[in-house]
Amino acid sequence: QFDKQGDHFYDQISALHKAVRGSSPDAALYWMARMLEGGCDPNYLARRVVRMASEDIGLADPRALELCLSAWDSYRRLGSPEGELALAQAIVYLSVAPKSNAVYSAYKAARRLAAESGAEPVPAHIRNAPTTLASSLGHGEDYRYAHDYEEGFVAGESYLPEALATIGLYEPLNHGFESRIRQRLDEWRQLNLESEFQRYPR
Repeated sequence: QFDKQGDHFYDQISALHKAVRGSSPDAALYWMARMLEGGCDPNYLARRVVRMASEDIGLADPRALELCLSAWDSYRRLGSPEGELALAQAIVYLSVAPKSNAVYSAYKAARRLAAESGAEPVPAHIRNAPTTLASSLGHGEDYRYAHDYEEGFVAGESYLPEALATIGLYEPLNHGFESRIRQRLDEWRQLNLESEFQRYPR
C-alpha cells in the first residue's frame, strides 16, 4: 500500500527515518525499497536523507552530511535506477554511523531562546566598528582577537549578551567524533573558570 501524500506515505517515511535512527540498515533499506516500489520520488527520499544526517548523526560523524549530499547529486546525475544505489549507500551509512542529536537540540533551544529573550543588544566589544562614529560609541572596544591567544582561545571571554552569558545550548554527546568536541569544550570551560579575566564578572 502506498499513497503519495497520504497516511501510508508518511507512515513509511517515518519508518525509514526511525530505522536509520535506530541503527537498523536492513529495515532502512526495506522501507526505502517499499517507497520506491510505490512510486515515491527519489529526490524526496534524498532530501529526507540529508535531513537525517543533520538531525540524527550530526557531528558524531561530520562526513555523513557530505556523503548524503553527494548521494543526492549522484542521483540527479544518473537518475533511476543507477542513482538509487547512491541513495541506498547513504541510507546504510547513516544507519551504521554513530548517532547524536546534540546540534539539532541546540538549534531548537537557540530558536526558543531568541524568540523568548527579546532584543538583547549586541555587546559593545563585538559590535562592528567601521566608522569613527562607531568607534567613538565604544563599538569594538576591548575586543580580544582570538588569534592573538594560545590555541586561538580567549579564556574568560563571552560572545553572548550579558543577560544570557551563562546560557548553555550545545552539549555534545560522547559518540563518535563528537566525543572529541566534548573534550575540547570541557577544556575551554575549565580555562574560562580559571581565567583572571572575566568579561562579565560573577
